[in-house]
Amino acid sequence: MSKERVIPSPPMSVEHKEFWEACSEGRLMVPRCRDTGQFFWYPRKVSPFTLSNNVDWVEASGKGTIYTFSIMRRTDPQYAIAYVTLAEGVTVMTNLVDCDFDSLAIGQAVELAFRDSEDGQKVPVFRPAG
Repeated sequence: MSKERVIPSPPMSVEHKEFWEACSEGRLMVPRCRDTGQFFWYPRKVSPFTLSNNVDWVEASGKGTIYTFSIMRRTDPQYAIAYVTLAEGVTVMTNLVDCDFDSLAIGQAVELAFRDSEDGQKVPVFRPAG
């Protein structure tokens, strides 16, 4: 088995503190504007639709599909990054793990997993579903 890439530690901010705390507990939270009912991404405390802080944090289903991806082949170890559209409707940038990079496809179903970053913060990643 090849070695796995260590994910860089994410920047921390009070703006997305709740998001990273939930990730540490193995939960992916997606913000939703209470005024419009719309989910949004990236995680933050202010709704981009109303510019209010009337925001809920909702646990995501962990299911999604690959919108697009790229394989970083000229690195050691190789890794894949992707935009994954969650069942909740938002599209997130992430890493794809536990897969044969040559068998990845746009539209492929994926599921949530977590990996430790350099500093130990759990980071949401995705792997092929099933």
